[in-house]
Amino acid sequence: MKKILSLNKKWLIIGILILLVFAYFIVKNKSPSSKQSYQTEKVSRETVVESVSVSGTILSSSSQVVSTNATGIVKNVFVENGQKVKKGDKILEIDLDQAGQYQYQSALASYLSVKSNLENAQNTLLTLQADMFDKWEKFYNLATNSTYQNADGTPNEANRQLPEFLIAKNNWLAAEAKYKAQQNQINQAQSALTAAWINYQKSLPIVYAPCDGIIADLIYAPGMTISFANNSSTSSTTTSVKIATIKNQGVPFGRFTASEIDVSKIKPGQKATITLDALSDKTYTGEVVAVDKTGEVSSSVVSYPLTIKFDDEAPEVLPNMSATANIIIAKKIDVLTVPSSAIVKQNGETFVRQIKNGKLVFTPVEVGISSDTKTEVISGLKEGDEIVTLVVNSAQTSSGSNRSPFSSFGVGGQRIRMR
Repeated sequence: MKKILSLNKKWLIIGILILLVFAYFIVKNKSPSSKQSYQTEKVSRETVVESVSVSGTILSSSSQVVSTNATGIVKNVFVENGQKVKKGDKILEIDLDQAGQYQYQSALASYLSVKSNLENAQNTLLTLQADMFDKWEKFYNLATNSTYQNADGTPNEANRQLPEFLIAKNNWLAAEAKYKAQQNQINQAQSALTAAWINYQKSLPIVYAPCDGIIADLIYAPGMTISFANNSSTSSTTTSVKIATIKNQGVPFGRFTASEIDVSKIKPGQKATITLDALSDKTYTGEVVAVDKTGEVSSSVVSYPLTIKFDDEAPEVLPNMSATANIIIAKKIDVLTVPSSAIVKQNGETFVRQIKNGKLVFTPVEVGISSDTKTEVISGLKEGDEIVTLVVNSAQTSSGSNRSPFSSFGVGGQRIRMR
């Protein structure tokens, strides 16, 4: 009985194994087989433009703020928005309050004091100049006499080490140094006088136009109060109140920032296209006029400011608008190009894929500049060559039914031959 059971168990195991083998071959025959197809494009001649994108804001270079340090009640307004004015034209008149009177008198006193300092510095310069010439004459007469100068006119170096000669020489050099130092004092006093004059002008009860242009943003009328509380500036150090804006005929400027990767490619003179978020239907052209290669660090991130000047006037472009500029780094016309997506880089080398004798192969190429869509090919291909831009793997069953295809830039399980 035991032998019969053992024999039946043996045949049961053999039957299960046969079923498993049979199922394996069924599954194998129905498993999908990989079939590849390719999307191709021919090498063509086109223009390639390489650019760098930067973002920033518009500066208020085509307008100037009219401001005052005076406070009080507006007495008269001499202009209106949209009116053309010349530099020095009256904008408005203020009936100064107590604070305004104090500011005006303080500015006047400061101006007169700085003016007096400049006059004193100029008088001192004349005195030092006369002393320098006097000491120079004494030194010259000493240096050219027979004791300190040889008969042939060459200096007597031995005697020129004597105290008499050295004292005369040092007196002249010291006088010259004082004269030059005083010239620097005069330059500083002149700058201080200019600043004091501007401060005095801004404290006057009458506000004048600082430049030619068109009045804008004027919000004051007779009877209104002007005080520092009206100032819209967020700076706590400012003591000026904005009265109006004068728009002058000039092109806008934009301040942008470049990354540390891109800044080495950017230099003054490069052309740029500019778009603004607020004017999305327009594109402007400009030119890089300045690049700060020192850079700025914020939160451990380095950025490099640069300035772009618009090519044309654009009155619709307003200060502080957000802008994006594409700076043209390089441009080549009528060069061999391939789609940038067709470029493959492996182990520091650059390739494109081609079909050779029915097989996919990698062809080494040398590339030049590139845009977002096109890359210049310097060598390795010729015009009209066909390259692979996309490999599509399609899965098929033995019955011919297809699964959903999927694409990749790889080559599946197929071996790639390197040419």
